[in-house]
Amino acid sequence: MSLKFGVFDHMDQGAVPLGRQYEERLKLIEAYDRFGFHAYHLAEHHATPLGMAPSPSVFLAAVAQRTRRLRFGALVHTLSLYHPLRLAEEICMLDQMSGGRLELGLGKGISPHELAYYGVAPEKAQDLYVEASTVILKALEGGTLSFNGEHFRFADVPIEMMPVQRPHPPLWCGTSNPEGTRWFAENRVNCVTNAPAKRARAITDRYREEWEKLGHRPAELPFIGMARHIIVAESDAEAMEFGRSAYSKWYRSFMLLWNLYGTKPPNVVLPTDFTEFVRGGFAFVGTPDEVRERMLAEIEAAGINYLLCRFAFGDLPFEVSRRSVDLFATEVMGKLMTKLPA
Repeated sequence: MSLKFGVFDHMDQGAVPLGRQYEERLKLIEAYDRFGFHAYHLAEHHATPLGMAPSPSVFLAAVAQRTRRLRFGALVHTLSLYHPLRLAEEICMLDQMSGGRLELGLGKGISPHELAYYGVAPEKAQDLYVEASTVILKALEGGTLSFNGEHFRFADVPIEMMPVQRPHPPLWCGTSNPEGTRWFAENRVNCVTNAPAKRARAITDRYREEWEKLGHRPAELPFIGMARHIIVAESDAEAMEFGRSAYSKWYRSFMLLWNLYGTKPPNVVLPTDFTEFVRGGFAFVGTPDEVRERMLAEIEAAGINYLLCRFAFGDLPFEVSRRSVDLFATEVMGKLMTKLPA
C-alpha cells in the first residue's frame, strides 16, 4: 500500500500568548518540512477558540517562507465567506510564493453559527460554495472571466495572476459521506475524513469503486485520508497524561459554539473522555511501538492512503509536540511503511 503522511491543524487556542503560539507552530512546521511530511493542512474557523488562524492565507504566507519542500494549504477555505475573485488572487500569490507547493481545499463551512456571524444564511452556503468554486477554478485558468450566477455576476474581468501549478493546485475536500465520492473521482479531488475506521472504509471503498468505473489507473488514485490526534512519548502513561489535559481543552474549543446554541456538529460524535477517544481509534497515543501497531491496524481497517497527524492541539506544550514529532518521524513512519502490504 502506498501511504503518505500529512499534518492537520485547527490552530485552536493554546495556553500561551497567541504570538508565541504562532511562532511555536512555525517551528513545528519547519520540523515537518525536514522530516518529509507531504503537506500541512490548516482549518478555517471564525469567532471560536477552535480557530486562531481565521485567515489561513495570512498564516500560510509565513509557512511558504519557512519551508522548502512541504506542501501546504487550507482544509478548507470556507468559500461562502469569500468573494471568489479575491480568494483566487490569494491562491495565486501563495502558489507563486512557494514555488508551486499549494494544496487547494474548498468547502462550504461546517458551522452555521460561524457563517451567521458574517451575515451568511446557512441555507445559502451550499449554493455559494458551488458558485464560488466554479468562479475560482475559472479564474485560475487566466484570460478574462465572465460569470452570471445567483450570487456573483461580472463580465470580462481581466485575470492578471496565475498559479504555478496548472490548471490549478491539487483540490481537497472534507467528507463524511461515501455518496460524494463520485464527484471527487470525476474531478480528481483528494478527500479527508475524521470518521471512525469503519465509516472511513465505506468512503475509501466507494472512492476506489468510482475511480475504477471511470477507467483511471489505481496508481493515480488521489489521496483518501483520515485525521487523527497523535502523541508519541517514552511511555504510555506519559503520553496519556499529556493527552488528557490537551484533549479536554481542544474538545471545549471544538464544542463551544455548538453548546452555546444547543446544537450538534453534523456527522460528528466525539467522546468527552480522552481514554474513550483513544479506544475509539480517534487518536494514537503511547510509545513508538504502541503507536505504530495501533496505527497499522487502523490504516488497514480504513483503507486510506493518507494519514493526517494532529500533533499540536489544546494546551499541549510545544516541547511535547516537538518530541512527539521527532519520535514519530524517526521511530514510527519508516518502520510502519515496511509492515504495510504492497
